[in-house]
Amino acid sequence: MKPTVVLVGRPNVGKSTLFNRLTKTRDALVHDLPGLTRDRHYGHGRSGSKPFLVVDTGGFEPVVESGILAEMAKQTMQAVAEGDVVVFLVDGRAGVTPQDMIIAEKLRRSGRPVFLAVNKTEGMNRGVVSAEFFELGLGSPVPISSAHGEGVRELVDLALESFEVEAEEGEAGNGGHPKIAIIGRPNVGKSTLVNTFVGEERVIAFDQPGTTRDSIYVDFERAGKPYTLIDTAGVRRKGRVTEAIEKFSVIKTLQAIEDANVVVLVLDAQQEISDQDAHLAGFVLEAGRALVVAVNKWDGMDGYARDQIKRELTRKLEFLAFARFHFISALRGDGVGAVLKSVDEAYAAAMAKLPTPRLTRVLQDAVTQQQPGRSGLFRPKPKYAHQGGSNPPIIIIHGNHLEGITDSYKRYLENTFRTVFNLQGTPLRVDFKSGHNPFEARKPKPITPRQERTAERAARRRKKTFGK
Repeated sequence: MKPTVVLVGRPNVGKSTLFNRLTKTRDALVHDLPGLTRDRHYGHGRSGSKPFLVVDTGGFEPVVESGILAEMAKQTMQAVAEGDVVVFLVDGRAGVTPQDMIIAEKLRRSGRPVFLAVNKTEGMNRGVVSAEFFELGLGSPVPISSAHGEGVRELVDLALESFEVEAEEGEAGNGGHPKIAIIGRPNVGKSTLVNTFVGEERVIAFDQPGTTRDSIYVDFERAGKPYTLIDTAGVRRKGRVTEAIEKFSVIKTLQAIEDANVVVLVLDAQQEISDQDAHLAGFVLEAGRALVVAVNKWDGMDGYARDQIKRELTRKLEFLAFARFHFISALRGDGVGAVLKSVDEAYAAAMAKLPTPRLTRVLQDAVTQQQPGRSGLFRPKPKYAHQGGSNPPIIIIHGNHLEGITDSYKRYLENTFRTVFNLQGTPLRVDFKSGHNPFEARKPKPITPRQERTAERAARRRKKTFGK
């Protein structure tokens, strides 16, 4: 097992900056604003031949007993309990604070090895700036600069010194299992759904819009099958997104959609289906990702309200006819198992391998049953088809004059392929490539004088013979 290094500290001491440096990514949002990170954020790092897991946590406010800060502190202590090593970050420019003393006491009681890192020491006398932090009672402080990388390698080597070198492992990534992005407007229950899937309070679920700010990747297993969930920030209408932090959160959400194989669009049954829901669904379609729609908070609706919502779904999200719709309660867990089954179905459809001979037979049968309409002087003639990609499935059709195929006939072919190959839950793209005349680009050779004389003699003979 890889050792787990947990980053802990007050808000705005540079934990997310250090996380990005250790993982060599930009996965964690970084901004000059306290309390930006709220949930646990996992990543993969390596120091020489030693791989390790690194956990970014929210700003630790152990003295707060309620509200979002208390939930963040609970997440931090849970990460400490799961970790092998704790790196306690303090601000070298701010000095020792009363809050640092309280955090140090809690970390001593945790029983985990704790390494003290004095951050933001670039351009300063490191011996002098770190001297006062001995009073925290956590051993010798290590002066670092997470923004510039100074002292970071020394800190990691010290933290991993007691762990043996592990054998080389495969690259972290999808590994052939579904990545599922949970998206939707703020406060529709995305984090609650993630916690219900995982079976624990993995991310903060709080009755306040905008609780989640970053995209949090969560690995879990269900019935022996691995999945990766991506909890994302709620996306409001563009005109209402004013804060810089929220703009970065929206970008992270859109990146999560691109990174996922299947997207679960969460809607709030107790609110009307808005244009923003349709815009989010449209972005998923543009990205070509498989889709499952979960209508949450269904348990609090009476029969009349349920009928109203279903009519709204049919009217405003008609273009999502290929996707499965589920009516759930993420808080109580009602219907959540069916959502995961539809995710499996959509993932299988998105990654399906479509044999060329069968694709061609299906195309020919479809053309026999209904030919494309004539375009100008010619009728389009589809000849054969093959698969051009997956996630989403792309079918490329070759033939003559295919530029004349209408949108309605294209939809007819898409529906035919979807039905025959059972491609439920994923968009399907059909592209056309017309054959071309290989001699079209050649210029005719000029007529030689001899050919011109021959043509004149032939014309005179025709005139003499036929009188023309």
